[in-house]
Amino acid sequence: MTTFVDYYESPIGKLTLLASEKGLTAIYFENHKLPTSIPENLINNPVTFEKVCDQLDEYFSGGRKAFDIELDMGGTAFQKKVWQELTDIPYGETISYQELAIRVGNPKASRAVGAANGKNPLSIIIPCHRVIAKNGKLTGYAGGVQAKKWLLEFEAP
Repeated sequence: MTTFVDYYESPIGKLTLLASEKGLTAIYFENHKLPTSIPENLINNPVTFEKVCDQLDEYFSGGRKAFDIELDMGGTAFQKKVWQELTDIPYGETISYQELAIRVGNPKASRAVGAANGKNPLSIIIPCHRVIAKNGKLTGYAGGVQAKKWLLEFEAP
């Protein structure tokens, strides 16, 4: 499988975008440890990245609340179920890990849901930043807690 790479300068730092011929596979923050090295000769799949960058521009300018991008995600069936549920959390709202576990039909699986949430390869596009601790505290985020805080404040009504 061919992997394509591009970069996007966002208000919360430089994002690395990865895609296959089928769609976007991952978004990584600067402080992410990338799962594999990225060969420099794989820069740019213009069709996928143009749409992704346009929609990220719209999101960061406040004009886009949800994304419409072809995705090509790996993951287990459980992870995909959790990630799908994340897309149903409305812009500007948050839920707890416990609530997310309830929504995926496994109310006692808060930790497993948290682990799946943490493995979401498409931060921002699949809004895992909208999940917080039951007590309202911000917990881990792939881009760092500061990025999560920024995103939640940006989306706040």
